[in-house]
Amino acid sequence: MSWRPQYRSSKFRNVYGKVASREHCFDGIPITKNVHDNHFCAVNARFLAIVTESAGGGSFLVIPLEQTGRIEPNYPKVCGHQGNVLDIKWNPFIENIIASCSEDTSVRIWEIPEGGLKRNMTEAVLELYGHSRRVGLVEWHPTTNNILFSAGYDYKVLIWNLDIGEPVKMIDCHTDVILCMSFNTDGSLLATTCKDKKLRVVEPRSGRVLQEASCKNHRVNRVVFLGSTKRLLTTGVSRWNTRQIALWDQEDLSMPLIEEEIDGLSGLLFPFYDADTHMLYLAGKGDGNIRYYEIGSEKPYLSYLMEFRSPAPQKGLGVMPKHGLDVTACEVFRFYKLVTLKGLIEPISMIVPRRSETYQEDIYPMTPGTEPALTPDEWLSGVNRGKATGTTLRGGDTEPRKRLGSGMGPQPCPPPTLTPSRALPRSDPILMSLKEGYKKTSKIVFKAPVREKRSVVVNGIDLLENVPPRTENELLRMFFRQQDEIRRLKDELSQKDIRIRQLQLELKNLRNSPKNN
Repeated sequence: MSWRPQYRSSKFRNVYGKVASREHCFDGIPITKNVHDNHFCAVNARFLAIVTESAGGGSFLVIPLEQTGRIEPNYPKVCGHQGNVLDIKWNPFIENIIASCSEDTSVRIWEIPEGGLKRNMTEAVLELYGHSRRVGLVEWHPTTNNILFSAGYDYKVLIWNLDIGEPVKMIDCHTDVILCMSFNTDGSLLATTCKDKKLRVVEPRSGRVLQEASCKNHRVNRVVFLGSTKRLLTTGVSRWNTRQIALWDQEDLSMPLIEEEIDGLSGLLFPFYDADTHMLYLAGKGDGNIRYYEIGSEKPYLSYLMEFRSPAPQKGLGVMPKHGLDVTACEVFRFYKLVTLKGLIEPISMIVPRRSETYQEDIYPMTPGTEPALTPDEWLSGVNRGKATGTTLRGGDTEPRKRLGSGMGPQPCPPPTLTPSRALPRSDPILMSLKEGYKKTSKIVFKAPVREKRSVVVNGIDLLENVPPRTENELLRMFFRQQDEIRRLKDELSQKDIRIRQLQLELKNLRNSPKNN
């Protein structure tokens, strides 16, 4: 048998990480010291949002991307939460709408004005209350506008329809704290990892658990869907306390396809997957390394490419959406690294080295754009709609791959009694070309629902207006607010008493005047 070298040709084997110069970083930011395992950072093509350290309540900064350099200490913040902010996510279809969740059990929707904040923002356009304990995760649906998922420490996942401002579904199959949520490409499946050491694939509209894996040898922390490959990747810890990744078939979670140990460090591994280039990035919390792999359809499935190394440890990473990348520099991915010790946000660009300065179509296939595929009512009712978006070339294809269901009208959802996951309704994202739709802005406007003010008055007190406090900070705020109100009423009362005495004296003088005699 002839000897064959273990060499795999790949257009991404020379991808390298390029750190932005100091003047293009964001400096002087008081990054939060919270130990919650989240990124505390969210970025889109216009704004960068970072959760900050604050006393009394939670806050986060929203900075326009062009405003690099040192940030002033008194820069305006979004500071409406009564507890620490645990997660923030930008709306994928409306670039000035951001969702946040907090220890005060609330989820809030904020509308950032054009050009960024000019003063502190304390009033959210929408406040969502449904969890009984603090809320640790929020995720927007990838193809439907105004559908938001939130996971709390009450072991529940709530699905919010922001058109009405109410929860429409609840997923309560978990027995412990939910650590991570990830959607597949069309948003028809939700993968979750939980503190009970189980990996689940859930049909979100019905709440049914389609697949479940009990990970005893591989304690899962994070999970990510690998695009349309019908595979999942999880990061976690092995039985020897080494960091480990595992690849799963989403239709059979009985055993992982492969398991691979990474290193012996103790920090959490954050996975990021780029469905356009089929590249997987692994970034460790507390270290400065970012490893990247290429995902294949055949064994060994994972092909190691290279590693980006940096001496500065990272607390979290924000990821720029595809339509915000610099295609002229052959940039295929961009991280925003949080360096807590320096109060620094550092952009890191992953670049494919090319000599030509023209648009590289082979590394920029059609990608999900900024237009939603469905409305909330359509998605909740199970509408299956094809998109007339033409064809697209994927890596390894020799002919254009036609979109399934193209040109078809709305179809009813199959009955919920069908168990195969292939029978679930599909709503693929609307694709766009970075060459043609580069920097294309969405025309969708967020409209907060108008809620009628209800009142339940008992003994002259509105019970719905006087909601009991949920956290200690909220209790203290309410106490001091009542103290100020009592002090103000006492001052008004003393002023009224003085005025009464003055009127009584004037009346007495009028009675004793000589004219009256």
